[in-house]
Amino acid sequence: MAGPALNERRPSSLGQAGWVRVRSAALRLKGMLSVENIDLHYGAAQALRDVSLTAEPGKITCVLGRNGVGKSSLLRAIIGLQPVSRGRIVFNGSEVTRLKTHERARLGMSYVPQGREIFPLLTVRENLETGYARLPRPERKLKGELFNLFPVLKSMLGRRGGDLSGGQQQQLAIARALMMQPKLIVLDEPTEGIQPSIIKDIGRAITYLRGLGEMAIVLVEQYLDFARELGDHFAVMERGSIVYACDKAGMDEGALKRALAI
Repeated sequence: MAGPALNERRPSSLGQAGWVRVRSAALRLKGMLSVENIDLHYGAAQALRDVSLTAEPGKITCVLGRNGVGKSSLLRAIIGLQPVSRGRIVFNGSEVTRLKTHERARLGMSYVPQGREIFPLLTVRENLETGYARLPRPERKLKGELFNLFPVLKSMLGRRGGDLSGGQQQQLAIARALMMQPKLIVLDEPTEGIQPSIIKDIGRAITYLRGLGEMAIVLVEQYLDFARELGDHFAVMERGSIVYACDKAGMDEGALKRALAI
């Protein structure tokens, strides 16, 4: 279904209630991600096995598991850094499985990689400006909302990224991803190696973004407490597969912890 390609016409056979349902379903496609039964290989080694996952606007989908179970491979598949060998990925109602990373970025996907990967020799301002690429020129400007989320960055615009602390670099990496005005943001372990006070700031920022209701969020995390506080949906991975999945309301904490301990 193509969102407002419905052109606001109300098919007479639907009636008012039917039109509302169709209109709502069309709008929900915006920012919606569906990963469907994907496999992923690195040469002869299989990293993902029959993995399915969804993320929707205004919700946080948390992917949990120990090191080496396939979490980062799943994110790489979502954003197109690694091609899948089976299955498909749908975003905004269109299949993107074979699109390149920059093509997915133009559609509204943004990525905060593990280890931050900011540009150490560029200033904070220049790092942020690298997120302009998908925006029309009139929209290429720093916005106050960004500094409301991460106020420390405003006073450091002229500093080189490599001179920031680890926590400040992580805030910069998230802010750079937000510069794209994404419909989907994918974060790979944003709390790794970060001091507790910065973790709280990052948690508040993610909660704020969810509250806007406009962006789907996929969060890979090892720390259960952080994920449990933020998440709406949860998926635990082991050996390249999802072995337990639930939403917040239906969570069986014992089953979740057992899955994480496998």
